[in-house]
Parts: sequence; C-alpha cells; structure tokens
Amino acid sequence: MPRRGRGAQSNASGRFEPLAYAPVDDGWLAEDEPPPLKTSVTLERAKTIITRNESPDISFDRSINPYRGCEHGCVYCFARPTHAYMGLSPGLDFETKLFAKADAAALLERELAAKTYQPRTIAIGTNTDPYQPIERQHRVMRQVLEVLARTNHPVGIVTKSALVLRDLDLLAPMAEKGLVKVALSVTSLDPVLARRLEPRAAAPEKRLATLKALAEAGIPTCVMVAPVIPALNDAEIETILERAQAAGAREAGYVMLRLPLELSDLFSEWLLAHYPSKARHVLSLIRSTRDGKIYESQFGKRMTGSGPYAWMIGRRFEAAAAKLGFAKTRIRLRHDLFTPPKRQNEQLQLELL
Repeated sequence: MPRRGRGAQSNASGRFEPLAYAPVDDGWLAEDEPPPLKTSVTLERAKTIITRNESPDISFDRSINPYRGCEHGCVYCFARPTHAYMGLSPGLDFETKLFAKADAAALLERELAAKTYQPRTIAIGTNTDPYQPIERQHRVMRQVLEVLARTNHPVGIVTKSALVLRDLDLLAPMAEKGLVKVALSVTSLDPVLARRLEPRAAAPEKRLATLKALAEAGIPTCVMVAPVIPALNDAEIETILERAQAAGAREAGYVMLRLPLELSDLFSEWLLAHYPSKARHVLSLIRSTRDGKIYESQFGKRMTGSGPYAWMIGRRFEAAAAKLGFAKTRIRLRHDLFTPPKRQNEQLQLELL
C-alpha cells in the first residue's frame, strides 16, 4: 500500500552497496496503511558549490544545488539515482533523508571572487527543488540569492513551489536589471494525478497562481511541461500551455520522461500501485521513445526522445506554443553588470587599514 505523502513505493538499496535489501511479503503483514516516514535533514559541508557541465542538451554550463534529495517526492525525478552516492536509496530515502548545504552562500561568494571567474547564468533547481519545504527553515536558497543579487549575477530558477514568492523583494529588483527569470514546472492540471506523481509539491492551480504573481511583479517567467509521460499526462500539453500563457508565462519548454538507472524500477512500481491497468501500455510507449529501451542517455535524444511517438509530442508542443505566442527565442540575461565580491585577502587588508 502506498505511503501517504510519499512518491516512491520502496526503498531498495543503492547500486553501490555491497548488500541489497528488499522487503518480502510473507503473508503476516497487516493490510493497514504503513506508518508515516519523518523527514530528516543533515547539514552538509561542501567543498565547492558551483557545478559545471558541458552538456549540449541544456542552455547553461553551471548550476547550484542547495540541497541533496527532495521532499517533494516526485516519483519520476531523474535526480533520485544520485542518492546512491551518499550510500542511500534513490527510493524513499531520497525524499526523507535530505542534506542542506549550509555554507552554500559563503562558498558561492568565494568562488565568485576568484580572479579567473567569468560570469554566466547560474541555473538553480535543475536537479532538486531549491524551494522544497525544508527551505522555509534552512533558507539556503535565500542566502544564495542574496549573494547573487548583491553581485549582480544572472540566475535562472526552476521550481514547483509557491515559496519562490517569498523572495520577490530580491527577484523583482534583479528582474529590472535583466538578471533573473523563473520557470515553473507544471506536470498535470489533474489534482489527483499531480498528487500521486508529486505528493509534496504545490498543487497545479497554486503553480499557475505563482506564475501569475511572478509575471505581475515584472519577472520573466517560463512554463515547463515536464516530464511528458505517455498515456498519463501527454493529452494535457495544449491545456497546460494555454493556462500558463494566460497566467503570464512568455517562454515554454518540455522534457520527455527520463528513467535512468534505479528510476526505471521505481517508476514501474509506482505505475503498478496507482495505474495497474495502464502500466504495460505506458512502459511500452516509453520504450518506443527510447529506441526500444527504457532509457537512452545519448545527447540529443535524452531530453526529447526519438521515434514517431516522440516526434508527435514535439510537433504538438511546437504547434501549441506557436499558436499561443510563446517566444521562439530565450530571454538572454545580462552578464555585464557583474561586480565580483572582494576576495578574503583584500577584505583583510581593508580591515587592517
């Protein structure tokens, strides 16, 4: 029986563990709902905070992840397998055993102060959500954003949370300078499907209201129809785009469902728990978009898929976006306003004077 408020159905050992543990129903288990799992947060002392990438599939070459793991519990999250690097499960551990990078802001300030640093847009929220529920207490994202605002550094934010509105006092002035844009991911407008897919993320209508509030504050906004899941939410593409455009979004994008590593088993378990009659059909269509495999990691294919079904999804998205007037080119954020923070040795000299 699925746990209330959680996305994964199990907590299988990560792929790097020497022993694998899996629960077995011996007939003695009660039929009652399993007890709720509590969320724990460990403070992590990172060595660096800006992560670099050279992927041709994405528009940024650097990102920041304030947290490891995500309490939103989205069952499809492609970041789940990264929890295996912590000796934890990509399943329930990913959404209940979280890590907060408490010194993220200090690390960021140090890295931005390096003589060799060249400003480019930093993406935040491309791995785990920076505005997940624990941000209310730990405020790591808020502290990072304060550094970026103070140094006039461009940033692109992706989230599913209305908590981003807390930071309008920073985001609105940055938007006036051309330094920020925010994307809201809207997976489904069906509240039942959304709650099953993303148990602790904001409800669909709340996300649309957040898009509207951001746009009214003068912040460039984007809607991400992500992920597109064959036979589950693909019929909603046009409606999501229409509602988001009415809320003020001016850019749009989509990503086909990605199921790397342990995620394929986790998603299959979720399908059997919530949509058993559709499971085989959904998985068959997913394979049809990945050259017959459950996942294809090749650049140029991993975000959009391939084959007739994936092609059809792409053309539907393009046609709907064009009809609604979504921008064909991305807003380019400014890099020329960047003012690097003073390096520690320079600050010490000033204090001595």
